[in-house]
Amino acid sequence: MKLTPHIAGLVLAAALAGCATTTAYQAKTPTSAQGFTETKLEDNRFRVSFAGNTVTSRETVETFLLYRAAELTLAQGFDTFLVVDRHTDTKSRTLDMDPWHGPFGGWHPDWNIYDGYGFGWGPYWSDPHLRFGHSRETVTVEKFQAQAEILMVKGPKDAADPKAFDAHSVLANLGPKVVRPKPPLR
Repeated sequence: MKLTPHIAGLVLAAALAGCATTTAYQAKTPTSAQGFTETKLEDNRFRVSFAGNTVTSRETVETFLLYRAAELTLAQGFDTFLVVDRHTDTKSRTLDMDPWHGPFGGWHPDWNIYDGYGFGWGPYWSDPHLRFGHSRETVTVEKFQAQAEILMVKGPKDAADPKAFDAHSVLANLGPKVVRPKPPLR
């Protein structure tokens, strides 16, 4: 089976994407930009955030943020948390997926084909965006980071307040969606 450069590029991109995994639910470390953090603002008020990688969906980032808020609420001896402020930031980056871009930097080895009159095409004659009739591909990747300021209170939540969450219910409902890091191989 002969792979065209376009198909080969797609196969390579799919293989690389298969190597990447969604950000696991874990604390952010000095060596990793992904995971959760929290900052104590007052005895019952925290700023909580969760940052994902390029294959972690916005929904997952926001789910992990709420899960961490619920865990933190119970760990601090409270039952309910109110989301005082919440937002999700998106960082986008566009990647040039040129299937002809290789280890030679910007130079592309190409065949020079000449007709009998000295006309031809090659790395210096052809359109750099069209190699052998295939166009370059661009892919936009996004990374999401959700942040919330939460206020913790004791006792049951006020059912009339849409910003109030029962920490036990959040853990029970979101727990099955939480992916924890795999233990290291020994």
